[in-house]
Amino acid sequence: MSDPIEEAASAALAGKLVVIPTDTVYGIGTRPDDPVATAALFDAKGRPRDLSLPVLVPSVASAREVAAFDGRAEGLAARYWPGPLTIVLPRTEASLPWDLGEDASTIAVRMPHDPMALAVLARAGPLAVSSANRSSEPTPTDCDGLSRTFGAAVAVYLCRDEPLSGVPSTVVQVLGADLRVLRTGALDEDSIRAALHH
Repeated sequence: MSDPIEEAASAALAGKLVVIPTDTVYGIGTRPDDPVATAALFDAKGRPRDLSLPVLVPSVASAREVAAFDGRAEGLAARYWPGPLTIVLPRTEASLPWDLGEDASTIAVRMPHDPMALAVLARAGPLAVSSANRSSEPTPTDCDGLSRTFGAAVAVYLCRDEPLSGVPSTVVQVLGADLRVLRTGALDEDSIRAALHH
């Protein structure tokens, strides 16, 4: 019997699109270092290229390989990962060539708190993953809705038995002296700033 986790990881590594559950909403993703794969992801979502694709990682160590962490980012990751916080940081040499959108200088990283997602990421490494919806439309909560949205454009659908309807992650940008909340989601700005003061 085939292992669905292995199937999803192998498909993503082959540059195909996969749908995986996360601790927030379903995500659609592929390998981040293949420009043909990331172009297919933009196309499937109808996502404008000025909205860069975020990257999910299996560990903080993996995130450090592709994003340049400072003390504040380390503190946020220690407090909120795995969990619903996406951190936008400068890229490292490893991720500079990745075609994730128009902004080639930063990368948005997150370690999700979901065993299936982490299992796929542990096998595949970091993946470019965005919410599994057409841009500006709600994210479907089950496999039927997801397959109606993406059809054969997705090679592997990895779905839970029960509907998944979470709140998207909060997105925080940590660049230079600047710390800015770009999107309020599952975490509110006050708790993030309070965490930094501790």
